[in-house]
Amino acid sequence: MTTPVLLGILNITADSFSDGGRYLDPAAALAHGRALMADCADGLDVGAASSHPDSQDVGAAEEIRRLEAVVPNLVRAGIPVSIDSFEPDVHLWALEQGVAYLNDIQGFPHTDIYPRLAASDARLIVMHGVQGRGRARRQDVPAGEIWGRLFDFFDERVAALTQAGVARDRLILDPGMGFFLGTDPEVSLTVLREMAKLEERYSLPVLISVSRKSFLRAMTGRDVADIGPATLAAELHAVRQGAAFIRTHAPGALRDALAVMAALEAE
Repeated sequence: MTTPVLLGILNITADSFSDGGRYLDPAAALAHGRALMADCADGLDVGAASSHPDSQDVGAAEEIRRLEAVVPNLVRAGIPVSIDSFEPDVHLWALEQGVAYLNDIQGFPHTDIYPRLAASDARLIVMHGVQGRGRARRQDVPAGEIWGRLFDFFDERVAALTQAGVARDRLILDPGMGFFLGTDPEVSLTVLREMAKLEERYSLPVLISVSRKSFLRAMTGRDVADIGPATLAAELHAVRQGAAFIRTHAPGALRDALAVMAALEAE
């Protein structure tokens, strides 16, 4: 079983499905970021715009305004920071702050910033989403089609980024989960069951983000407040399948569960 990197989720947003509005105040955001790190996170994935189907457009200028009161403080504190955005102007701003990761739900389609990406040291979390551009949409995708879509997407995007000079070992693949794979929970389950296919095909680390996602809520009938156990089960399965990174709201619970599993499996 791998020991994954745990990225704690810090949403500086008004309308995230799980905690929208709670951390818009910079002091609250910094306090929550410190709490996630104290709770066993290895780094923070910071987003200033929601991407679920019912979220509102924010725009790059507002994202940067929200981030600039928080991110430089985290970086100065030595915390590895990932910026979750699909706005190229936000990516460029984040690189100037010295962040460790960029996380794009569109998988970095904006080729005009590729030279800046190639010249940076940040690792790139290249995420697939059936919506293509923009935020998630409610879209039906048959489970039998999803691997063809994933392979077509990553074949093209990995080739484009590496040909532009981005070192291959800086790439991390995220297949997407929930609405980013489609409205049917079976599609997300199919990818989780077979996610080893990604590492086998690309020899690149895989990030999984299932925390509190819609497909788990649909499966269990639980709301966001009660979806922790289902999230933990899915995260543990992802680690057993080889996920190198887990993006999560509750890093401490996952770290504890991994410690127990490792102890039980030790010879």
